[in-house]
Amino acid sequence: MRIATITVTTAALALGLAACGSSGEPDTSNPQASTAASGPKYAGQSLTVWRLGDPNEPAQKYMDDLVAAFKTQTGADAKVEWIPWPQVNDKFTAAAAGGEGPDVTEIGNDQVPLWQSQDALAPVTAVTTSGEHAQIPKNLFGLETIDGEIYAMPWGAGTRAVMYRKDWFEDLKIEVPKTWDEVLAAAKKIQAEKGKDVDGFAFNGGSDANHLLGALAWSEGGEYAVKEGDKWVGKLTDPAFKTGFETYTGIVTSGASSKSRLTQNTTDIRTRFSNGKVGMYLTASWDIATIKEESKGKLKDDAMAFFPLPAKAGGETPAFFGGNDIAVWNDAENKELATEFVKLATSKKWADRYALDGGLLPVYPDTLMELAKDPAQAPFAAAFAKAKAFPADPQWTEANETKAVLQNAARSVIESKATADEALAKANKELEDILNQS
Repeated sequence: MRIATITVTTAALALGLAACGSSGEPDTSNPQASTAASGPKYAGQSLTVWRLGDPNEPAQKYMDDLVAAFKTQTGADAKVEWIPWPQVNDKFTAAAAGGEGPDVTEIGNDQVPLWQSQDALAPVTAVTTSGEHAQIPKNLFGLETIDGEIYAMPWGAGTRAVMYRKDWFEDLKIEVPKTWDEVLAAAKKIQAEKGKDVDGFAFNGGSDANHLLGALAWSEGGEYAVKEGDKWVGKLTDPAFKTGFETYTGIVTSGASSKSRLTQNTTDIRTRFSNGKVGMYLTASWDIATIKEESKGKLKDDAMAFFPLPAKAGGETPAFFGGNDIAVWNDAENKELATEFVKLATSKKWADRYALDGGLLPVYPDTLMELAKDPAQAPFAAAFAKAKAFPADPQWTEANETKAVLQNAARSVIESKATADEALAKANKELEDILNQS
């Protein structure tokens, strides 16, 4: 199967569209104008909607209100089922195999190629071509576009910046870093004052390690792999990727993070941050609420802040373009009705609210532009403006998580078991073999 090679390069297009076609004020007028369904047509019908994770109060309120609006507009009911994150893969696998599945589902954008390859998702291309939905920049559909069809609608974008202990920076008179050298210098000063058990800048070598490695590699002009014809060609041995890779492993070899924690992921790091053991790490704003809870109230808003991850060569790194989509399940009993739900949920009013209530970035350009004016959100808007995506291939999850190709390469270098050239040559072959599986 040939995956369309539309690269998610930047959300600058989104900001550019806002500058050219908007006053900058969010348009909340007539948000359902593009939805053509009528109440009598769907009255008495129902569908099932999967939301991922555990509901918090804003998320539950949002879904209650969305379902009520859907009922008013179409006459149909929608039953929302919340799928805890540890169960998501098993639930999707069972549903794709012909088990009991949803009509509509929330889905991570990087999971769209995988589940489309299992014929689990139905095209929603028509939703994107008219009305408000046409305002969503086309470069946000890179992972959703496969062989010319779009299989999910962007609902809210997620990107990352550096969370740091603002109170520590103030106490130690550390300026917010604007270069990579300043990041490392700040990390070492934190360790000198707070103890060697503290990671000045925490190294992520776990399941989501490529969010950090990717940012550093992309900032040098590196790529993981590119599609040439029907084949993926690995680019891990290119000098640009190697430079970013060495910056990444250098977080540990420079002493900014302990060699004893090479497999920690963002969740592990967040818990250490909550317990006063991390000065800086790459994450997103959704960690704030959990940090407050894990620290038992010791860390409040004024103790935490964010700044964009600097590139080694200067400027800001491109961030991973993550986010949540909403899709029609291919086994939906009534795809037309399911598509109407997706159309409503991704109209401007409801997509903006989904993103803002959930700590995500909005996909509509003028709302993103407004958000960029908020000092607390500005680092994420800046990161999003250069966001990129991993290879749009259904096998990427195997390379990234199951086989941990790049994580193993980094550990072999940090533990002096291989040179960077040796580790990347091995990883490049592994990556190509995995991505090119038929």
